[in-house]
Amino acid sequence: MDINRIPASKIVEVARLAFATPDVDFLCFGESDQPSPAVARDAAISALMAGDTRYPDVRGLPALREGLAAYLTGLYAKPVAESRIQVTASGMAAITIALAATVRAGGRVVIHSPSWPNVANALLLRGAEVDVLDLDHDEAGTFRLDLNRLDQKMAGARAFILNSPNNPTGWTASTEELRAILAIARRHGAWLISDEVYARLIYDERPAAPSLLDIAEPDDRVIVCNSFSKTWIMTGWRLGWIVVPEGLRNSFGEIVEATHSGVAPFTQRAGLAAIGEIETVTRFRAHCAKGRELVGQALTGLNGVRYAAPDGAFYAFVGIEGLTDSLALAKTLVEKHKVAVAPGVAFGASGEGYLRICFAQSADLMERAMTRLRQGLRSERGV
Repeated sequence: MDINRIPASKIVEVARLAFATPDVDFLCFGESDQPSPAVARDAAISALMAGDTRYPDVRGLPALREGLAAYLTGLYAKPVAESRIQVTASGMAAITIALAATVRAGGRVVIHSPSWPNVANALLLRGAEVDVLDLDHDEAGTFRLDLNRLDQKMAGARAFILNSPNNPTGWTASTEELRAILAIARRHGAWLISDEVYARLIYDERPAAPSLLDIAEPDDRVIVCNSFSKTWIMTGWRLGWIVVPEGLRNSFGEIVEATHSGVAPFTQRAGLAAIGEIETVTRFRAHCAKGRELVGQALTGLNGVRYAAPDGAFYAFVGIEGLTDSLALAKTLVEKHKVAVAPGVAFGASGEGYLRICFAQSADLMERAMTRLRQGLRSERGV
């Protein structure tokens, strides 16, 4: 059969086993158990009842584009014009559109790792050469990006794909690091594609993580991808957007037309309603912070466990001393201990030896699941 093949998802492999096993606590998906905002649900229902189901402007509803521009301008240091906003059918669609615009078969693209596997797979589908730069880490479990090694790898590269706050590690680039990354991309004439879907999930006093939108100029070769999925707990809605260089929005719109032909208008109405729901953002960040705290408490005192509380996103990336088959351990934890976590190897070879825990869950679920995980690690790994 003549069909492009990409590596199967090891997260899905664990999840399918968990679905077939009774009474399993799910911490393996990047998804919360909290509901989407009521205003978003109501807006979608109202739009459907009003018959708002026809083809929309492929660039996105004007009201949503304007709402996103105002939202981003209020959040970051530099204004973002509506003329730079393109609505997409999910955050992954945003990345796909960005790659379709910038990457050609045989082109070399640098990504950092561990990383969300969909990005590397999307590059493979485009016939690109994926050049992996492993994040450095210390014994405490803290990750960082080596800027000198990035500079070396970027010579001749078509693009660098950045994800900060990072899935799965929680590493979050500082403004100073972003300035250095932008300077490297400019010096090498490369595109910089930034996945910022976890921007609002940061655990200090700032309203958002540092962003390239704080520092990049409108004509920089920078594309910022985002989604409603994480900030507004709207994973199943499949609604995202990209911020593109000034003057290129219509070109990106043509790529959207040739791929998914726009986004359902009633879904966009839900997104527009969600943008104004700041209470949801604040509440959800506090909800995730509680889950983060419960993970830390549960892992305290376990020997051979390497973990540092993440700066951003909603994952704990936990290193297990001596672990060489994280997929097998994840499956055992499902079958014998009724808890599903993601194997670190799902996020690249540098993720082997780790488990990823999604802590964006209710306190009751987290407490029960972490008790099971703690007992499972002691039983299977002797920690």
